[in-house]
Amino acid sequence: MNGVLAKAFPIDTSNRYGRADRSAVGRWFWEIDRVLLVLVAVLIAIGLVAVAAASPAAAQRYSGGNVTFAPLYYFYRQLVWLALSIPVMIVISMMPRERLRQWCLLGCAGCIGLMLLVPVIGPEVNGAKRWIGFGFAQVQPSEFLKPFFIVTVAWILSLKEKDKKLPVMILSGGLAGLVAVLLMIQPDFGSTIIFGTVWIVMIALAGANVRVLGLMGVAGLVGIVLAYFFYDVAQVRIDGFLFGEGDNFQVENAMRTLTAGGLLGMGPGGGTRKFHLPEPHTDYIFSVIGEEFGLIACMAIAVIYCAIVVRVLVKLLDEDEPFAVLAAAGLACQFGLQALINMAVNVQLAPSKGMTLPFISYGGSSMLALSIGMGLLLAFTRTNPYLKRSPYVVKWSEGR
Repeated sequence: MNGVLAKAFPIDTSNRYGRADRSAVGRWFWEIDRVLLVLVAVLIAIGLVAVAAASPAAAQRYSGGNVTFAPLYYFYRQLVWLALSIPVMIVISMMPRERLRQWCLLGCAGCIGLMLLVPVIGPEVNGAKRWIGFGFAQVQPSEFLKPFFIVTVAWILSLKEKDKKLPVMILSGGLAGLVAVLLMIQPDFGSTIIFGTVWIVMIALAGANVRVLGLMGVAGLVGIVLAYFFYDVAQVRIDGFLFGEGDNFQVENAMRTLTAGGLLGMGPGGGTRKFHLPEPHTDYIFSVIGEEFGLIACMAIAVIYCAIVVRVLVKLLDEDEPFAVLAAAGLACQFGLQALINMAVNVQLAPSKGMTLPFISYGGSSMLALSIGMGLLLAFTRTNPYLKRSPYVVKWSEGR
């Protein structure tokens, strides 16, 4: 029987990365979502070009106008961070789901522990304590917590499949509440919104009833109102956004920079307004892209982010493991929401918020954390190509 099947469905064992290659790299090559991987690679390439364009403006601003300061300083540093981050993303994408789940649980606990230390030992920057210094670099624990938190919540919610009596909504809500409190202490209102929104999306996918989701929506609105009255930074930014009060220089200047290049832009290095942006290489790099490469390039970037999220959701239609569905959907939601908020700030559709554009903005902690998250997303959307073939071929190939 095996001989007949071998003749009917030949497998090329001479091809190093053919479907018969059962090595770790061979399995990864055929199981990974290559379309998703290409889209991420395109974003990384765009990010390098954008950081190179924004680097002279950032170098001039942060060197105090020192003309001898290397104009591509941030570009070179971004290359170093990518050299560290890309291998991390690939290695994580090759790991089995069960091991990733275990590591994410440990990572979530570790990041929460670091966040407890941030208000005590963290340096204060612009009135906020969000980082912990390790001598050679500063780390923002909340950035690394994002992917670990999502996978942990996915695991908690998936436990209901094993025991219907487990209060998974309460347990996951308690974790989300703890994270929200730690973020507001820093304070970091924008990240609190991201964590809260992702949690609500995940409990909705896990089967929360409409009443619970309605209560969560009301609680979210109440939280924003309370933040407005008791959180000075939120009040200033909301007033500036809604009523034009206070200092709106950042968002107004970002919008002017974004539209200065028209549809096709002024060309690489041709932008001038970028030298007046406060954070041209991080928060407002989308505006730099608009000035130098045009609004068409900005729209193309928005389409790529949308394509990544849609691609993940389409892949999940064939997934039957609740944990993988919840984890991948949560990671895609967080990724898309972060990109949406950054772009919305640049076009004056949202209050100013220090949030990077995924894989495009300069940043060490952000780039490494995003690579971890994307590695997890690639791992949870991996599919076994043998499952799409005849069950007899699957059995035969596995027994070889």
